[in-house]
Amino acid sequence: MKHLGSLLKNELRMLFVAPATYVAAVLFLAMMGLFFVFILDQFVQHPQTVLPTTQFFKIFWIPVFFVVPLLTMRSFAEERRLGTLETLLTAPVSTFEVVLSKFIGAYFFYLLLWALSLGFPMIALWSLPRSAIDPRLLETASLFGGYTFIALTGIPYIAIGIFTSCLTRSQLVAAMLCFSFLFVFIIGGRFLNEVSWLHTFYSAVDYLQTFDHLDDFSRGIMDSRPFFFYSSVGGVLLGLTNLLAGVR
Repeated sequence: MKHLGSLLKNELRMLFVAPATYVAAVLFLAMMGLFFVFILDQFVQHPQTVLPTTQFFKIFWIPVFFVVPLLTMRSFAEERRLGTLETLLTAPVSTFEVVLSKFIGAYFFYLLLWALSLGFPMIALWSLPRSAIDPRLLETASLFGGYTFIALTGIPYIAIGIFTSCLTRSQLVAAMLCFSFLFVFIIGGRFLNEVSWLHTFYSAVDYLQTFDHLDDFSRGIMDSRPFFFYSSVGGVLLGLTNLLAGVR
């Protein structure tokens, strides 16, 4: 792993200059900002027991569908198209170092975007009149649980993006594959509950219920099973990417 630092530095530099990174950032912040304003407006006009932050995290999947493909689509696809991947892999670096550097770079930007969204409730507290401020806007348990969930699920999501980028030379195809895989991974679990013969495997199917995990995390309930599940999926996908990237 002695070359990981230099590879990661180069990967971060490439992400900083990539137009897709800034497109993802602008779309993410604009969309989530509008969502937060709408949620806050509904909360003020129609007081309810569900916290605004909990409602905010419930729509996490919407930006994931376009942010992750934009951040990861060029990671391997562009290198394959330009022919630089073969050159890189002939250097004295391991394939896994290359894969890991690309994953960490994209994951860093993914977390950075979500960290910036923490400014929304803070801006609301700063701009609202004191009489209208509700302390639940910064409910610690909900925020901590929600952002922990975002960080945890980001592991397999970014790994999916890196994996799909390794399957093709086209960034567009990589983005479409990533979107499809993410849709199945995030939304597909809900449809499995409707399959009657799968009820026998309820415990296994329950592992795939992303939104149920989110509900638990938002309430401050952190089970070890989601940590194991999402980390394992991410690890398996990175392992597969390592095998694919090593094929000359």
